[in-house]
Amino acid sequence: MTTVGYFEGTDPSLLSKISANGFCTVPLANEWDSHGKIASHLEPGEVHLIIGYLHKLMPPKGTPKTTIEKTMPVSADVYRGLRPIDLLYPAKVYGIPVLVVIPKEFHKKAKDALEEAAEFVTIVEPEHLEKKVREILGF
Repeated sequence: MTTVGYFEGTDPSLLSKISANGFCTVPLANEWDSHGKIASHLEPGEVHLIIGYLHKLMPPKGTPKTTIEKTMPVSADVYRGLRPIDLLYPAKVYGIPVLVVIPKEFHKKAKDALEEAAEFVTIVEPEHLEKKVREILGF
């Protein structure tokens, strides 16, 4: 069954429409907030489309302040130095379409921020997201 992976903040109305049309949905997480299955751990066939707002794909910037083992909960410092490609690598390898949602006036900045991940994701305005999802899923 076709499954849509979505990051926190994706429009629940859209997710309900996706579900009503016979598709599954599954929450995805980045590695620093853990709100679902970690996107960098996806296996082939688990999801067939990924939807997320830009900020969910952006790891904390910089490098770790320390290499000392941390006890739980892990601080965001552990994830400093990661890049969007690190989170989205399975999407690239398995050919999973990724829709990155951000207003039109920020598309250029989004491409710059996404670095090499910008080569395989589709940046879409919030008001065009449903149309693009329908196009990809065919409903």
